[in-house]
Amino acid sequence: MDSHRALRAAAVTVVATSAVVGSAATGTTGATRTPVAERTVAAGTAERIHLATWSTRARPGTRSLARTTKGRNKAIAFRLVSRRAWSHDQFRCLDSLWTRESNWNHRAYNRYSGAYGIPQALPGSKMGGSGGDWRSSPVTQIRWGLRYIKQRYGSPCGAWGHFRSTNWY
Repeated sequence: MDSHRALRAAAVTVVATSAVVGSAATGTTGATRTPVAERTVAAGTAERIHLATWSTRARPGTRSLARTTKGRNKAIAFRLVSRRAWSHDQFRCLDSLWTRESNWNHRAYNRYSGAYGIPQALPGSKMGGSGGDWRSSPVTQIRWGLRYIKQRYGSPCGAWGHFRSTNWY
């Protein structure tokens, strides 16, 4: 009887592993533990491994980029770039270019050169051919800027490459 108890006490080894889904910063109230797998390894060892997954209904609180002026202007540009059948890489080049030029601010004004708007048109009144609301409309500025880039550089990546080598486009 003593040898049976000693054998049973020595053979019980439990290893538990779990994965946590969610964030401590958002709170894990309402977290649930769902068993995924449970197995007994070799019959002689009686080792048991129990795996579980933790989940929660809490979601991280993020501020949507589209709610900011910059995000809204980028979303407009993304749609217009997509309509031209330019790739996502072309949009990334455009994003890099216009982030450096105006940080996507449709009211950006360079007091030294007089350049205006998202594409930093010089002079800003050039954009008047795309619409009379060029001073206040990001859509008008983006349309003008994309047309300018297409005519002069062929693509946003062409314009970005030129900018990187000369610091202007």
